[in-house]
Amino acid sequence: MTENIENLVLEHLRAIRADIGDIKDRLTQVGLNTAMLGQQLGALTTAVYSGKNEAQELRRRVERIERRLDLRDSEIA
Repeated sequence: MTENIENLVLEHLRAIRADIGDIKDRLTQVGLNTAMLGQQLGALTTAVYSGKNEAQELRRRVERIERRLDLRDSEIA
C-alpha cells in the first residue's frame, strides 16, 4: 500500500516537473517576444522623429525661398 502511494506521489511530481518545464519554455518565448517588440518600438520612434526632422527642414527651406522671392503674405501685427 505504501509503495502505491509513493508511486502515485512520484507520478504527480513528474507531471508537475513537466508542467514547470513547459511554463519555463513559454516564459522564455514571451521574454523574447517582448524584447523584439521593444526593438520594433525603438525603430518606429526613430522613424517618426526622423520624419519630423525632415518635415521641419523642408518647412525651413520653403520659408527661406518665400523670403528670398518675397512671396510671403504680409503679417498682421
